[in-house]
Amino acid sequence: MKKYLFVLVLFIIFLVLYINVNAEIIIPSDAIRVRVVPNSNSVVDQNMKDKVKNYVSNYMMIKLDGINDVNEARNIINNSIDELNSDIKNMFKINNYNMDFKVIYGENYFPNKVYKGVIYDAGEYESLVVYIGKSKGDNWWCVLFPPLCLLEASESETGEVQYRSLVKDILDKIF
Repeated sequence: MKKYLFVLVLFIIFLVLYINVNAEIIIPSDAIRVRVVPNSNSVVDQNMKDKVKNYVSNYMMIKLDGINDVNEARNIINNSIDELNSDIKNMFKINNYNMDFKVIYGENYFPNKVYKGVIYDAGEYESLVVYIGKSKGDNWWCVLFPPLCLLEASESETGEVQYRSLVKDILDKIF
């Protein structure tokens, strides 16, 4: 009887680990996305996209910290547009990057995206978007509210999200 119980426990642990590793990120219908679209795929343009992405995500993460109401988040984002414009303009100046840009909040188009085998459909989504120059380069996007972009902070150098399981961590300590 103990053998069967042990096998059942192992099976359940395996199932929990499998589900945690293969979990999908579901974007809520009332989510607010954020997107940065660079001028082109040149190294200079992609580097500037990364700087803008890092700045905007950090700035908005601080502004939206502790906010649970989507309407309050909308107000904060709307009230941040001028400061974002000013700060991005200064960032471009400091980096000798002579390019026009637009910061737009509202319904904006997002192309299809496949991430970890999940297809995120193209469409118009409520979002904060920074369009740089001709906006022809590979873009970055994430969910700004609720703050799913925090998942991006755990990305490794390969760009893969690192998932951890409490059960696996406990088993690793035991064995």
